[in-house]
Amino acid sequence: MIDVLFFGVGLFSLAVGIWRAVRARRTGAGVGLATSLIALGVAFCLLADSAQAIESQLYPSLGRLLSNLATMVAAYGIEVTVAEIGGVAERRRRARLGALIVALVVLTASFFATRGLPRGVGLFDELYRSNPTLVVYIVVYTLYLGLAVADIAVVSAGAVRAGTGALRAGLGIVLVACVFAFAYLVGKIVDLISDLTAEHPATKLCRGAFSTVRCSLAVGFPAISVLLIVVGLTVPAVPALGRAVRDARTRAVLRPLRQHLVSRYPDVVRLDGSSGTGRERLLTMMSEINDGLLLSGVGPELSPSAAVQVLRSSAGAVPDEPATPSGRTAFEADVARLRAIAQGFRAEPTAGAANPPR
Repeated sequence: MIDVLFFGVGLFSLAVGIWRAVRARRTGAGVGLATSLIALGVAFCLLADSAQAIESQLYPSLGRLLSNLATMVAAYGIEVTVAEIGGVAERRRRARLGALIVALVVLTASFFATRGLPRGVGLFDELYRSNPTLVVYIVVYTLYLGLAVADIAVVSAGAVRAGTGALRAGLGIVLVACVFAFAYLVGKIVDLISDLTAEHPATKLCRGAFSTVRCSLAVGFPAISVLLIVVGLTVPAVPALGRAVRDARTRAVLRPLRQHLVSRYPDVVRLDGSSGTGRERLLTMMSEINDGLLLSGVGPELSPSAAVQVLRSSAGAVPDEPATPSGRTAFEADVARLRAIAQGFRAEPTAGAANPPR
């Protein structure tokens, strides 16, 4: 059950992270978020019991170290991402990076300085009293994550008050995720104190992610927190995704008309028409089509039906009153007009057969 939960959340984070990475490569934005999601996915996959059993063949409890390091990198990335969303990206940037580097170095050094680490699942409950290096390990790990979660929560709360729509909803979900993360960190501190004060500390195994309160804090809550963070940071991108789909459909509708006009008037082609975001490519295509229509004798005063007649025949057409859809922006009106012309133009198989007037 725990493996299913960890692999499920991990693979989900990886999938969203890879999608964001591909999107970031096209748009040049969101690299930090993609890195964070991929790091979270790697952390959960490495932390699954079956994965740790394999990793321990290389070095005892290696999976615990690797997953903890990945978790700290992900926390740093989420800090930076939320700070960018909140408009405070430059504030404490060096301090955040410096704290991460110090924490990574201390965690790695204290881990490899510990002798007698268990193989298989990396549980250290019995070793804290006899290995001060492990106490340093868990304190540094918990302290770093606690400070990172606090930073994320403070910036998110400020951005929620100023944000609207999907952005506010997404950051609200991130705030809820911070509550689960704090509960997980409090549980780790309580466990550490319990192991240090007990006369005979014993390894605490969990049969399920929510089988006991301790297991919920140690296993279930971090999984829920990561899942909520992934969802929360993805929600603000949903409107942009819908807009990208609509723009892609519009480009598909306009493409035959553009190809016809470009074949007649090659000079209208923009050199960077294949680069940029989907919206930028759509704007370039619309500009090319508008230039081609003007060269064809189709001015903005013509209705779509009259424009189609001009394109199909060299006889010209009588101008109609321009259609001005109410409640639309200039961009939306231009999109609607060009779509109507493009759909009418390709409605018959003979579209483009006649030479446009010069």
